[in-house]
Order: sequence, then C-alpha cells, then structure tokens
Amino acid sequence: MALFSNIRSDLKTYEGKWGSQGFWVMIVYRFGQWRYSISNRFIRMPFSFFYKLLYKIVQILTGIELPCEVPVGKNFRIDHFGDIIISGYARFGDNCIVRNGVTVGLKNIEEKAAPQIGNNVNIGAGAKLLGNITIGNNVDIGANAVVISSIPDNSIAVGIPAKVIAKKQTLSKPLST
Repeated sequence: MALFSNIRSDLKTYEGKWGSQGFWVMIVYRFGQWRYSISNRFIRMPFSFFYKLLYKIVQILTGIELPCEVPVGKNFRIDHFGDIIISGYARFGDNCIVRNGVTVGLKNIEEKAAPQIGNNVNIGAGAKLLGNITIGNNVDIGANAVVISSIPDNSIAVGIPAKVIAKKQTLSKPLST
C-alpha cells in the first residue's frame, strides 16, 4: 500500500522524529492523497470526511495548511511549524524545505495560479511566493523575501520584492579531501 511506504519515506526525511509537526502534516497529506485511490465514490466518502476532520485538527494544532491536492516531490520537508500556507494550485519538486511563516499562493483571487517550485529549493522563514511564477532548481529564497517573479535555476533570491543577488556555484569536479 503506497500510503504506508510514503509515510515511512517521510519519517526518514524527518530523521525519525515522529513528534515533528511537519511530519504530522505529511501523514494527513498522504492519507488525503491515498483516499483518491478508492475508486468507488460511496466507499471513499467516509475516508474523505475523516481526512477533512484530520486536516482541520492538524491545521489548528500546527498552523500549517498543505492540501492533499498539492503535488510534492520526494523528501519534502516542513522545518519549524506555524503560519505556513500553501495553495492547492502550487507544486513542489524533490528535496524542498519550507520554514515557518511561508506563504506559497495566489497573487490575486481572480488568477488561479500559484508558484511551481523546482527541485532542491530552500525557502527561508517568512518568505512569500505569490502568483503564476516558476522557481527553478537549486534555489535559495531568503528569509522574508517576497517573490512575485520567476527565479532561474541555481540562484539566491532575497528582498522585497525579491531579486536574484547571486548565482550558486556548481562544482565541475568533486572536492578532494
């Protein structure tokens, strides 16, 4: 069953810390996704009700909103809890880290488009990523940055509004020890 293997994988991402509020959110997230695998609508209904109840309880306890409709890649991690809002229209690649106070959502209510986030993205505390934008791979978003335009691969973005201040260096050959 994919539900339990995904939860085991999430527990590894959280380094076995089952008390982490981010891990609690991921359990509910995985359950919410799993219920869609039940093809019979009438059988799925009680699971959907239970998911919505769990979602609301975990949202109140942790201050984190992560709808199960949001595609997240492997090793998605919510570091620190509280005041994290992720739109159902967003998308995350592999190895992304989200910290407290982060909003990933719509720029305005009329445009149902949220950020599409690449692999290996590190989002600093308090950052806001808004609207129909793309965040490339290997990007660091600084604390409290307000990102309203796309960020290219291998970048560091900070400020209000966020600007790319540097390109990350990539190694052409491994470091010797």
